[in-house]
Amino acid sequence: GNSELPTAVNITWSSINFKTILQWQPKPSGYFYTVEIHGQTSDTKKKCTLTTETECDVTDALRNVKETYTAHILSVKSSGMDNFEEPPFASSEKFTPYNQTILGRPEIQHYTQKDSKLNVVFRDPLTPYMFPNGSFQSVRDIFKHDLEYKLYYWKDQSSGKKDATTKSHKFEISVDNTNNYCFYIQGIIPSRRENRIGQESMVLCTSVGRTILDEYGAEVFIIIAVIAIAVITLAIVLSVILCKRKKAKTAREKEPLNGV
Repeated sequence: GNSELPTAVNITWSSINFKTILQWQPKPSGYFYTVEIHGQTSDTKKKCTLTTETECDVTDALRNVKETYTAHILSVKSSGMDNFEEPPFASSEKFTPYNQTILGRPEIQHYTQKDSKLNVVFRDPLTPYMFPNGSFQSVRDIFKHDLEYKLYYWKDQSSGKKDATTKSHKFEISVDNTNNYCFYIQGIIPSRRENRIGQESMVLCTSVGRTILDEYGAEVFIIIAVIAIAVITLAIVLSVILCKRKKAKTAREKEPLNGV
């Protein structure tokens, strides 16, 4: 009967920008899994009915992102859903999307370094949830004032980082106009105890007024200087040798005349 079926183990929640995947083990053999999502106040929702997979996208069942959910992974025979016997199941840890989903990486749309100002414009990560008009909600639409962003920036070729914080979509930073800067952005939810810091954006660098020294570093100039000194020294040595040979040749040419 169903009570003899193995139950799921190692049940985990994986959630980025509210797209949430439930995963577990083992792969079923001769039976199926069905996922039930139980909320504290919402009705039970079934997902991935009679599946042989060991993961299930449960995003649609977690639309009330501030509610706390528990997943039951039911082990069933194909005919087990039609009778009144309660199938064996395993329960997940509790999961609250608002508190536990990971912030994905923001997208840097535009940046400039002009005079002593570094300006960076970026876009919030999108979620799978939609507005009634069909457009996707961003993480800012859900977190609102709980969400802020940090810009980490540093002089190119340097390791000393500085940071700035904003609740808007852009940064304006005072910088040294004689240097280029590299930077990246992360979303942050300060009110959280865990998963406060989101994924890092890609690292970008400005290139205004970039010199060969900025590009290649002082080491290349030292090498060039050494080569130049070697070439000059070689030229001087060759000149001295050629000069001595010319004098010697001239002396040999005069010897017969002296003999006569």
